[in-house]
Amino acid sequence: MALMLMAVVATLGAAAWSLQWRAWAVERAARDQAQAAWLLTGALDWARLIVREDGRASRTDHLAEPWAVPLQPTRLSTFLRASADDGADVLDEAWLAGRIEDAQARLNWRNLIDVTGATPRLNPTALAAFERLYGLLELPADELRAVAEALRQAWPAGAQSPARHPPPERAEDLQALGLSAASWARLAPHTVWLPEPTPVNLNTAGPLVLRAAVAGLDAAEAQRLLTLRSQRPLERAEALVEALPRLAASWQPTLLGVASRHFLVTGQLRLGELTVQQTALLRRDGPRVEVLWRQRGVAAATPAAP
Repeated sequence: MALMLMAVVATLGAAAWSLQWRAWAVERAARDQAQAAWLLTGALDWARLIVREDGRASRTDHLAEPWAVPLQPTRLSTFLRASADDGADVLDEAWLAGRIEDAQARLNWRNLIDVTGATPRLNPTALAAFERLYGLLELPADELRAVAEALRQAWPAGAQSPARHPPPERAEDLQALGLSAASWARLAPHTVWLPEPTPVNLNTAGPLVLRAAVAGLDAAEAQRLLTLRSQRPLERAEALVEALPRLAASWQPTLLGVASRHFLVTGQLRLGELTVQQTALLRRDGPRVEVLWRQRGVAAATPAAP
């Protein structure tokens, strides 16, 4: 009987301890996620400040500016301990990494839709740029035409005409209109969905995007352009024709520029075993920098300590 009582007591104690441990784990996870959210919000505000001050300092945007320097994994535990109250549970490890990217260094899917007329139509110049990108990536051209046509048909014809589908907010939303996952994986580094038509920034775009945006530009000329802008950023889009006069015949100034209004901000925070990643789209309008959308989730990888 005594042994049975001891066994029952031990079982009840183990069950109580297990329940208490689970409650503590849930509370700690919720606390870490809340703290990560606040820290990432602060990091996003810091990025907005950097983008705003850059707009005040320069009328062009290029990769030699402060916003283009990525933040390497940086330990924040010292600052957290300094601000913690006496007796509070101090976070042992906190690492933050992030970067700001020029969203206009990519081809904008929104450029495909021309709404200047009574009904939406496809912009042939923008469609030709996407066709060149699809060709460079060896993707099926039929898929591009199908996605572009589905996007045109889904676009509202007027203020009183409702859209058949919710308008895209991010480029990956185009998968609902027929863009395959395999194609999106190849297109993701080179394309973006922005809420308005935008030119490609010649100072920040990669070689594939440059060759897609500039008709007739070959690989050697794209590399030459990268070398020229690394020595001195372009102050005018027309500088491209001055450097490569043969492109004057196919010049499309509306698709090209040297300044940007849209920036992608990615931040990754590690608190102990929790890693949270946040991506946001910023739009700069003079001194105002607003967040158009923000997406946050638990990341699979963690920023490594230096």
